[in-house]
Amino acid sequence: MIKIYTDAATKGNPGPTGLGVVIIANHEQIQLATPAKLRIMDNHHGEFAAAQFGFKYLSDHFSKNETVLFYTDSRILSDAIGKNYTKHYQNELNKLNDLLQNFTTVVTQWIPEQQNHGAHNLANQALRKIK
Repeated sequence: MIKIYTDAATKGNPGPTGLGVVIIANHEQIQLATPAKLRIMDNHHGEFAAAQFGFKYLSDHFSKNETVLFYTDSRILSDAIGKNYTKHYQNELNKLNDLLQNFTTVVTQWIPEQQNHGAHNLANQALRKIK
């Protein structure tokens, strides 16, 4: 079983965006932080980008037979995955769904911001690296 936490940090809204991911697998923690490829985006687009970044890493480094527990503090993101629909972010959801389909089971759960400090801190670190 793999646990993945994702978050985005945006300076301004829209503005430069950093992405943070914490993966817990095989009793190890993997921390990922990167500026978003599209430098200027709103926070909601950033949340989808962070999830895509995290699941791309999982797809490249882990077995497709894994059960993935996905945690996000973005209601829009967790609701979109649960409903397989979002009014304003369908393109981003479609890209994410392509990655989610790489795994047998993905369980998505919304969590409060206080429970997502690791990914949040990494997203802010990535944001500070943007010049």
